[in-house]
Amino acid sequence: MATSNNSDQVLEKVRYSDEELQEFKELILQKLEKARDDYAHLKAAVTHSTSNDTEDTSPTFKVLEEGASALSKEESGQLAQRQAKFIQSLEAALIRIENKTYGVCRETGKLIPKERLKLVPHATLSVEAKLNSNK
Repeated sequence: MATSNNSDQVLEKVRYSDEELQEFKELILQKLEKARDDYAHLKAAVTHSTSNDTEDTSPTFKVLEEGASALSKEESGQLAQRQAKFIQSLEAALIRIENKTYGVCRETGKLIPKERLKLVPHATLSVEAKLNSNK
């Protein structure tokens, strides 16, 4: 008669340990600090609160620089919006850490591999689920 041996079965983890969550929290806090700093610089570029713009250049270059400045402001504005969204994603990841749901794929319910979370700490989908959602 065959009996099943529970010690041979590998139980799949359903969540990361508190120690692992703390590691992720530290990583996210570092990324969040840098993201907020980058966001502040981008916002300053859009509002020109820290730069001189074309007011202090000769009139000859003013027309050319205004065109470049408008493009630069638009690009900086778009980058600032993306950065703000990234900050929100990182803040949401911190909430998931507090709720102990961090690192769990919202589609499959399986743990997202550590390697992915280290590269994309705000990820809510495993690569498998992300690929399936793009189909």
